[in-house]
Amino acid sequence: MITDPIADMLARINNAIKARKSEVYIPNSKIKEQIARILKEEGYIEDYIVSDENKKGTQNTLILKLKYLGPRNTKPVISGLQRVSKPGRRKYVGVDEIPYVRKGLGTAILSTNKGILTDAQARKERVGGEILCYVW
Repeated sequence: MITDPIADMLARINNAIKARKSEVYIPNSKIKEQIARILKEEGYIEDYIVSDENKKGTQNTLILKLKYLGPRNTKPVISGLQRVSKPGRRKYVGVDEIPYVRKGLGTAILSTNKGILTDAQARKERVGGEILCYVW
């Protein structure tokens, strides 16, 4: 049993990038689907698909199509992922405390009362929340 599914998702993405894979398969959940939506909107991945068929036949699968740049598509767009709020230690911030990731070049993904938002969207909506992860 996975105790931290978001950390598992980020680890799978990181491992797929290091192995130069074009796709990564992740067990689906609503929060992972929202994180994938944000990654697509921010341009970190090409696309994501929710597949009803799984090899084990038990759970839906989220398929992320990773994005690479440069000649021969060798440089990954995602250069780093970091899980911030963990099950053992949650990290909550107010609207004035939302951090800038890599001086504004990265994205913080937050869970707010208005849904899963990026740091810029949370500042615009004037809401704080739990910082799930950083992406740069």
